[in-house]
Amino acid sequence: MRVLVVGGGGREHAIARALAQNDGVTIFSVMAKKNPGIAALSEVVCIEKETNIDAVTLFATTCDAEYAFIGPEAPLEAGLVDALESQGVRCAGPCREAALIETDKAFCRRLMEEENIAGCPVYAVFHDAEEACGFIDTYGGDLAIKPIGLTGGKGVRIMGEHFDAEGAKEYIRQINGDVVLEERLCGEEFTLQTFVDGNQLVPMPLVQDHKRAYEGDIGPNTGGMGSYSLPDHRLPFVTNDDYEAALSIMRAVVAALRKKEIIYKGILYGQFMNTATGPMVIEFNARFGDPEAMNVLSLFDGDFSAVIRGIADSALSPECVSFAPKATVCKYLVPEGYPDAPHAGDPIAISAAGETIVYYANVLEEDGKLFTQTSRTLAFVGSGRTLAEAEASAEKAAASVKGAVRYRKDIGTEEVLARRISHMKEIR
Repeated sequence: MRVLVVGGGGREHAIARALAQNDGVTIFSVMAKKNPGIAALSEVVCIEKETNIDAVTLFATTCDAEYAFIGPEAPLEAGLVDALESQGVRCAGPCREAALIETDKAFCRRLMEEENIAGCPVYAVFHDAEEACGFIDTYGGDLAIKPIGLTGGKGVRIMGEHFDAEGAKEYIRQINGDVVLEERLCGEEFTLQTFVDGNQLVPMPLVQDHKRAYEGDIGPNTGGMGSYSLPDHRLPFVTNDDYEAALSIMRAVVAALRKKEIIYKGILYGQFMNTATGPMVIEFNARFGDPEAMNVLSLFDGDFSAVIRGIADSALSPECVSFAPKATVCKYLVPEGYPDAPHAGDPIAISAAGETIVYYANVLEEDGKLFTQTSRTLAFVGSGRTLAEAEASAEKAAASVKGAVRYRKDIGTEEVLARRISHMKEIR
């Protein structure tokens, strides 16, 4: 099986690693900057912008790729799946129209409202900054400010956390008024990712991400500083009813798209806020989360090549999907100054990671040495029979790195989990 992996981050390194566990798989990769981890697993590497559709498609056909797995959202928005499939390359990823569930937040909310899908918050769509600012004046409460298009996971701002009403208005004017304004949701976030073959959804373990830059969940939003999962693949502040409600919402979204003759294939990522009354949808992504992909794929012990084939060919067998009953903790190392003023070009040195898995992200390798770039550098994923074991493994590896990088020490700690549980009890 000849598979093209598109993207050059930690998420794509996890995808390539999962594929490399299968016999008879040849990996070809395309990325804007060389990822040393992905390159080591690839037969041929193409350094090219993932959104250069013509160049990526030519590379895929030149390599005789049979299947493709697209990691990032930008090439999905640009229509890479449509182009590859037109050339006979089967894709485990949504076409451009299906990817609107992520790439156009207004499309997502309107779909949920039109089809009466549960979990949709009160919202309003604006394309004029002053109209949006006027809505803030009349609403009388805190809102989530969401740019309509892609922002790399960093564009959402919350009134009452990031700024007050006047700060929200200033932000809306900076982004030219193309926003969705939503009621501020209170509760505990969780991520449910599913494999989708156009009809059925096969769920993966629940994960909780940490977006804020600094310990204690403070500071600006990032692409994600790390995440954790538990041995039973659930989270203690998400009841069985909550879980089934979230999965039902995701099934309803796929069915609603199919009703519009839009077939969704690939990864559907649901970001939920578990509120006093149950899960509400923060957003959907049309691909794996980063870092959440590293948690679930580090546990994956099924046949990942069969999963890709099943998704692309609309014949996914749930028997191909299996995850080890372990906890995972992912800790991302980032360059000094990240995310507001990241410093690039600093050397880093990794000590022996033991059984902890290292996933390379935005890191440069020259003459056997690693150097930081302007985004997240690399991640360590520890696993264990308990959360404490997994956290200790990830922490030991992260702490061993020498150089101008930092990470959040609190991710995956039992203290943080206890606060999540306590908070959920308080609001219910």
